[in-house]
Amino acid sequence: GEVSPSMLQSIGVSTVILGHSERRAYYNETDASLAKKVDAALSHDMRIIFCFGEELADRKSGKEEVVVESQIKNALFHLDASAFKNIVLAYEPVWAIGTGETASPEQAQDMHAFIRKTLENTYGNSVADAMTILYGGSVKPNNAKEIFSKPDVDGGLIGGASLKAEDFYAIVNAF
Repeated sequence: GEVSPSMLQSIGVSTVILGHSERRAYYNETDASLAKKVDAALSHDMRIIFCFGEELADRKSGKEEVVVESQIKNALFHLDASAFKNIVLAYEPVWAIGTGETASPEQAQDMHAFIRKTLENTYGNSVADAMTILYGGSVKPNNAKEIFSKPDVDGGLIGGASLKAEDFYAIVNAF
């Protein structure tokens, strides 16, 4: 967010994370500003890990799908289908990040299936089926295997657990 794609490219960076919950919260990144960052990264042939997810209030009020669909559509659905080959989606329920809470494997699967269906409705089966969708909400060694076993969960965006080598190793081996 603070470094241009051309500067990143000049030092060999080929993948960027956009839309991370902390950037959205602390730097007031919006779907509109993220759409511009997506365009800038793609124009420099960069791969994007695009993060999105709902707050606890959204989930408690039953609006999690509305929020997630809005975030994805507003930031990404101006793109041609071919652009999605350079995008990985990362669902990160904000209420489960750094709180010790985590979505149940069933909640993760339900949201990932919804995300895939949202892609399918606009871009068709080929884009939806090829899309990698990561789960990024407090994945730990004790829940990774069950979360990663779900059919629409393609992997994890690991945060705090990556700071302890033994925990990260256990998560990698769970996949």
